[in-house]
Amino acid sequence: MNDGNKTGKTAESKATRSTAEEEILRAVQNVRYGSVEITIHDAKVVQVERREKIRFQDQKEK
Repeated sequence: MNDGNKTGKTAESKATRSTAEEEILRAVQNVRYGSVEITIHDAKVVQVERREKIRFQDQKEK
């Protein structure tokens, strides 16, 4: 069945993609220092992992 969508993606996969995109953006926006790792299986985002570093400035007295 062709719904006029040239990419071949269904409405369900679009909804999933939108949710994944929101989670990725949220993870990136909430990390000050660190990384965001996205795991993909069969061209679908299945996991978003956020690693955050906490850095302390050297407070040496002069």
